[in-house]
Amino acid sequence: MFRGVTQLSLDAKSRLAIPARYRGELMSCCDGRLIVTVDPSKCLLVYPQPAWEPIEEKLNSLSSFDPRTRGLQRLLVGNASDVEMDGAGRILISAPLRKFADLSKEVVLVGQGSKLEIWNEEQWN
Repeated sequence: MFRGVTQLSLDAKSRLAIPARYRGELMSCCDGRLIVTVDPSKCLLVYPQPAWEPIEEKLNSLSSFDPRTRGLQRLLVGNASDVEMDGAGRILISAPLRKFADLSKEVVLVGQGSKLEIWNEEQWN
């Protein structure tokens, strides 16, 4: 579904324009409803909502008595944010997510099959 690397810019309102080649598929599979969360590698993960739901269910079904599991649950589920593409195909990246991934104006969008990653351009390079 998603592959390749695309250099993009966050606009003045911290919105990211999803490349046109992905918009049609995202509208048909999830009506533009996405989940943005953090990754331990200090990037952001973007999932179509239907692709995220089984991941969240699996994470929440794991024992929270294991400190590593609990940490992963806190990181991924605790930081997950529901976003919706606007009419121009943009998504809003919240301040806490931008801070976590150290995003400024220039970013890189990386296709990873069923999800996308958003990287600070300098970190990616």
